[in-house]
Amino acid sequence: MSSGGSVTSSQRLHPSTRLANFAQGVRDKFRRKQHPPHTRTPAMQTVLALGSSCSSPIGAGTAAPGDPFWMQNIQHQGTAAFNSDPSSYQVFRNVMDFGAKGDGVTDDTAAINNAMSTGGRCGGGSCESSTVTPAIVYFPPGTYVVSTPINTYYYTQIIGDARTPPTLKASAGFTGMAVIDADPYIPNGGGAQWFTNQNNFFRSVRNFVIDLTAMPASASATGIHWQVAQATSLMNIVVEMSTAAGNAHQGIWMENGSGGFMGDLVFNGGKYGMWVGNQQFTVRNVTVNNANTAVYSIWNWGWTFQGITINNCQVGFDLMTGGTSQSTQTVGGEAIIDAVVSNTPIFVRSSVASSSLAGSLVLNNIQLTNVPTAVGVVGGQTVLAGGTTTIDSWGQGNVYSGTSATGQFVQANIPAPTKSASLLDSAGRIFGRMHPQYEDYAVSQFVSVKSNGAKGDGKTDDTASLQAIFNQFSGCNIIFFDAGTYLISNTLTIPAGTQMVGEAWSVIMGGGSVFQDQSNPTVMVKVGNSGDEGIVEITDILFATQGPAPGAIVVEWNVHSDQQGGAGMWDSHIRLGGAAGTNLESAQCPSGSQNDACFAAFLALHLTPGSNAYLEGTWVWLADHDLDGDGQSQLSIFSGRGILSESTGPVWMIGTAAEHHTLYQYNLVNAQNHYIGLLQTETPYYQPTPAPPAPFSSVSSFSDPVYSGSTSAWAVNIQSSSDILIFGAGLYSFFDNFDQTCVNSASCQSQILNIDTASTGINVYSLATVGVANMLSVAGSAVISQAPNINGFQSTVTAWTQ
Repeated sequence: MSSGGSVTSSQRLHPSTRLANFAQGVRDKFRRKQHPPHTRTPAMQTVLALGSSCSSPIGAGTAAPGDPFWMQNIQHQGTAAFNSDPSSYQVFRNVMDFGAKGDGVTDDTAAINNAMSTGGRCGGGSCESSTVTPAIVYFPPGTYVVSTPINTYYYTQIIGDARTPPTLKASAGFTGMAVIDADPYIPNGGGAQWFTNQNNFFRSVRNFVIDLTAMPASASATGIHWQVAQATSLMNIVVEMSTAAGNAHQGIWMENGSGGFMGDLVFNGGKYGMWVGNQQFTVRNVTVNNANTAVYSIWNWGWTFQGITINNCQVGFDLMTGGTSQSTQTVGGEAIIDAVVSNTPIFVRSSVASSSLAGSLVLNNIQLTNVPTAVGVVGGQTVLAGGTTTIDSWGQGNVYSGTSATGQFVQANIPAPTKSASLLDSAGRIFGRMHPQYEDYAVSQFVSVKSNGAKGDGKTDDTASLQAIFNQFSGCNIIFFDAGTYLISNTLTIPAGTQMVGEAWSVIMGGGSVFQDQSNPTVMVKVGNSGDEGIVEITDILFATQGPAPGAIVVEWNVHSDQQGGAGMWDSHIRLGGAAGTNLESAQCPSGSQNDACFAAFLALHLTPGSNAYLEGTWVWLADHDLDGDGQSQLSIFSGRGILSESTGPVWMIGTAAEHHTLYQYNLVNAQNHYIGLLQTETPYYQPTPAPPAPFSSVSSFSDPVYSGSTSAWAVNIQSSSDILIFGAGLYSFFDNFDQTCVNSASCQSQILNIDTASTGINVYSLATVGVANMLSVAGSAVISQAPNINGFQSTVTAWTQ
């Protein structure tokens, strides 16, 4: 969860000392090597709007075969606008400028960690979080030998050359937690770490080979220690591990946190490809070859795996199960869609047999080749036979339908979800597209907003400059937003045809009188105009407001693309308040206050009726605590609405979350053809004081839900919609007016997910709730109680269909 202090220390489950107590391995087979998953991003040609600087769209990349990735040589003039000394603080750091050799011989550990830490950055255990010391730590091609961990600081993107991914090679004598450590343990700290795991936001690792093979097979070698929360990503990474029988290598180790998204990963060899425990996470396009266990999971509330390939392992998914209380928390829910598994004796194995809800499992479109046991139990029991076959739709757990309040525990085929053809790729799987990186493009094909007049200093009004840049260069060049905070005072239109790239999450921040009238809401950033056709690609951008902004519609998404994934955002977020420069921090808006200066937005993200969208790793967050200052102080700030989708699709929301908005987190109205997995929400901490819609008003023209007796925001509200597939959802309510005593009695909120009777083809799988009396409602009336579905700290419904 994203809340500082939302879970007590006793509930932060499964520290590293428990690793040895679980998961016994069997012998490995030899692996099939697989190279980094270089997903080239083709130039998309369909453009309605075209800037004045060209007569035809940008076309293909023109980088020469030997050229480095454009990021290396583009002019780096980004700044941290609210740093105490923005003129001298360095955002972009090339590790070779700090003395790293990348020659496969020199120990580069000190140089890399110097590149990571220089500039008074946030880390070391003395800093909870900070938005004013962002960094990109860049690695040119090469092999970088490390002998101790690369310790990552808060708000860091670690990026390798995307054309020729560099190798991080653990030395034979490597000591420490992992080659890359996202949350280091403090030596002799009694288990203390640098960061609070649920608040370990804003970090990304991309484009690497991590090689553990020089370490002894018996060593507890780990590629990435990834204890993280929201606004985090791993992508385009290969981990090479030992293939020796009984080896102890693992690609990822994650013992806690609240994520998050990762995708486009390959794990070769090892005892475990992924060893994971985290509240919730979304994983897309992961391949594991020749491991003992592809994925070992010790605990969760709910995870979604989309597009998983497992070859020549002993076990695909090994799950710790059986814990149905807070003190015995194990795996709560596992939802796996579009898996391809071959030559692996067991696909999914639970640690204990389940005769009642104790580890929910949903399988959809699972293609097995020479997999004798599809679902089994440690000790040999077969729950579902395998072979060479396809599992269409199968579930283990409590299944409900319609308005029936009575569920049935099943280990059987379950109703298959509705999937619009528009959501599927040519193989019939849910479509996915990796974060565009423009590997084949030359530096000359980019234009910098700072080189063309925008300041990004958090003080200058950049509205006119940015609009002029879009009008001139959209569709003609890739627009590079140098690191900075770009203040706008009126609507900024991003035309169809735009490809734009941030640097360490460049911020577009709206503020001023135009956004201050709740009765006359104004769009801050308009992505296309109504009816626009074409591509839009937005990567590594943050959208924010400077308070008060009760009338701000932060992002209005109008563009429609007839190419799958052609209109999308990756690793881009809406962050409202809680950061330097927003005027919505603890000094202005301490918890428990109701201050007219503490309105952050009217509506965060609006997908309009004619639009479609691919959203991956998008966090729509109203800050519950201050990221700067002490990094812990809770806030009372107000955003009316989270995500409103009126799109008829296709819409993919992969690894998205919306938290703390007043009326709802997700509102689907007249929406069609959506795939959403895994979605995660939190209810505002101040509710029910006041109850929604206060301190806003219901507005019928925005299809606001009607609140009759409900005193808390809907996490998900679905009205007059069709063909909506929710494949994994974590809906949480941790407070009653900042008081947490309601959590254990599931009384923080009465209802949380609502589906009206005018909607059709709505399917919800792997639903987890916390602190909520009723898990699902139809037409505003509670249907599914949490009481018969308690499955650890959370309650779980395996499937609900109409």
